[in-house]
Amino acid sequence: MDRRLFLTGGAAVTVASLAGPFAGAARASVTGEPRRARAYGRLRPMLDEADGAVRLHLPPGFKYRSFSATGENFRNGTRVPARHDGMAAFRGPRGSVYLIRNHEVNDAAGAFGDPATAYDPAAGGGTSTVRVSLRGQVLDSAPSLNGTLNNCSGGAMPWGSWISCEETVNGPDVGNDYSGGDNSRLQRKHGYIFEVPLNRRATARPIRSAGRFSHESVAFDPAGTGKLYLTEDNFVAPSGFYRYIPPRDPRRGGHLADGGRLQMLAVAGEPRKDLSAGQPRGAAYTVEWVDIDAPDPDFAAGLDNDSAARAVGDQGRAKGAALFSRLEGAVYHHGVIYFTSTQGGATAPGDTPPGGFGKGRGQVWAYETWSRKLRLVYESPGSRFLDLPDNITTSPRGTLVICEDGGGENYMRGLTKQGEIFDFAMLVRPDGDSGAEFAGSTFAPGGQTLFVNIQSTQGRTFAIWGPWQRGGF
Repeated sequence: MDRRLFLTGGAAVTVASLAGPFAGAARASVTGEPRRARAYGRLRPMLDEADGAVRLHLPPGFKYRSFSATGENFRNGTRVPARHDGMAAFRGPRGSVYLIRNHEVNDAAGAFGDPATAYDPAAGGGTSTVRVSLRGQVLDSAPSLNGTLNNCSGGAMPWGSWISCEETVNGPDVGNDYSGGDNSRLQRKHGYIFEVPLNRRATARPIRSAGRFSHESVAFDPAGTGKLYLTEDNFVAPSGFYRYIPPRDPRRGGHLADGGRLQMLAVAGEPRKDLSAGQPRGAAYTVEWVDIDAPDPDFAAGLDNDSAARAVGDQGRAKGAALFSRLEGAVYHHGVIYFTSTQGGATAPGDTPPGGFGKGRGQVWAYETWSRKLRLVYESPGSRFLDLPDNITTSPRGTLVICEDGGGENYMRGLTKQGEIFDFAMLVRPDGDSGAEFAGSTFAPGGQTLFVNIQSTQGRTFAIWGPWQRGGF
């Protein structure tokens, strides 16, 4: 489990020559010399401070506590739903932390919480807000958005909100998707983003101009004019990288307004560039943005789900937008939007290609908002290095923290600015849920605690603390 994996010139690793953060990744790839990662040591089974069970393998010196598990009660008495996913941490009173957390429930099971406040009373997904100590003791908890579907990831906004993303286009106007649920039971269209304020209940009003597609993550550019960058995770078709330009800067009014403009990334001079395939070393592209004319299309009753899911992206690709494979996590850091392509890249020797669109084990991309350059940071040379990257965040030192979505052992890994990748945590999957995975990693303000979820039918949240200064985070 102490795999301390390094980028070398001999490995089939693709990295970009970035100026600034991650410049070391390019140097490591061309020198042929292994760069020793500041890993934390061999991963070992560690006891959960909550009840003594072993749920994580961590390096020596680290501890953790789990809390707010599926089936437990919120403080108002309603039950915590399953499938904890994307999450953000905000500063709370007296040293506490507010966590706003998605629940990726994709069925018409009925809204959790108060149905009177639900966007769609038939839909079982949404978000919860939990106030905790830095050691994971729950101080308060409640539903904060309900009646939505398949809330996968999202993004923290600097005015004190979480944007939650529905990774679906389900609704009464389209056919059933792969999950086998009954869309005829739904009362509203889904596939939108929703704002969840920190200090008040969400209005449950979708931002329809930001598109109806399989939304995954959102990252806000504070150095620009209020643009939001959005990823799309379409399993069976190409995905796109988008940006939403709201009608006014949301920092001025303290909320995100509907009625803006949706655009999709294209590579300048190379229409419909396929970036899902393996990339050459140092891959970098100048980009342009094409408008989506109908971000919230109307569908004829009974349209099949796959066609509905690609309706918005097909508009952009008709104008030359680039093709990606399953874009998932996204985070802003120092003028750059980092985002993952879960199945991007070339098929590694010895690996079985995953199903769906895209045959690699994952890529990490960087879009420089100030230069309009898209650069490849890392392309996995095989599942033992990085296996289907999903949610990401940055550590106080600027290292990318990557949650995996692979089929083997499930890890959280670090990718440093010097181009080193290392293991930090391994998940012990709950009995009966072989697909459980890490999701929603986020550091508390100040960086003392890393919070992360298990996305599972037996979901729960962890607080992890320890000697961060000893390694790459």
